[in-house]
Amino acid sequence: MKAQFEKEQSASGEFRRQADAFRDWISSDGTTGYPAVADRYHLYISLACPWASRTLIARKLLGLEKVIGLTVVDPVRDERGWAFRDPNSDSRGGASSHEPFASTDPINGFHFLAEAYHLTNPNFGGRVTVPALWDRVTKKIVNNCEDDICRMFNDAFRGLAQNNEIDLFPRDIAAEQAKLSDFIYDKINNGVYKAGFTTRQHVYERACKQLFDALDQLEERLATSRYLFGTRIVETDWRLFCTLIRFDVVYYIHFKCSLRRILDYHNLQGYLIDLYQHDGIAATVSFDHIKRHYYMTHEQINPSRIVPMGPIIDLTREHGRARLGAG
Repeated sequence: MKAQFEKEQSASGEFRRQADAFRDWISSDGTTGYPAVADRYHLYISLACPWASRTLIARKLLGLEKVIGLTVVDPVRDERGWAFRDPNSDSRGGASSHEPFASTDPINGFHFLAEAYHLTNPNFGGRVTVPALWDRVTKKIVNNCEDDICRMFNDAFRGLAQNNEIDLFPRDIAAEQAKLSDFIYDKINNGVYKAGFTTRQHVYERACKQLFDALDQLEERLATSRYLFGTRIVETDWRLFCTLIRFDVVYYIHFKCSLRRILDYHNLQGYLIDLYQHDGIAATVSFDHIKRHYYMTHEQINPSRIVPMGPIIDLTREHGRARLGAG
């Protein structure tokens, strides 16, 4: 694992995330070689990964569970990458028996997600990542970019979506939404990794300052607006949510993003609770997977692989956000 992440570090100690390897497109109008049809595509994710969790949320909100299959990998990743393991196993990192998602692969019988990558491109030499959207017809990964997958779920699969009244990318705010999404990705989503995976003190301090400056800006924005764009929830909210939900349990401790907790932000904490209580979202969050993945996988950061017991976070309390208007 250490060697793989070292490939994404510059000589100056900065973490530079690798580009997504597969960017083919699914369409509803026949303009690509991948038509939007039911039961053809299968989504491989980790409940620990914020990028993958965003695609799981999009699939859930749009009502695509009967259209797009799903398999969850085991949360503990070793030098062989993301693995499929017996969910009832007592072996290292095996999923607990109460976990609702199986960790075996019912589609291809893969033992490791790397098998899907190498079937798609035998010369692939990068880090195997989630999510990965698999095509059961061509037996290849169509796309492993969470941004693309969420967009395709929202647009190409709209005609098959049970909740097709939901629009995660409204056209009337497209430019502003794209700008804010880019800001959140750079400064917050990827910002925690820039702080956590750096190998230089000054790079860490710079990344940490940029991260908390960005959180401060969003705290102010959410003082007068229930969500990032008024009273409607869009994809940008969920990309922020996926980092916020992991922040106090992982990033604050493990990645040393420790100037403040999200709990210390009045508006961001209320916003986090509000989104967590949205229909179906709590089922997409597994603190067990999140904590075991980060603390047991990143041995260069946590050599003991001890998983902390806390913190205790109450996400069921009243959030008080409903009083806010469009701001």
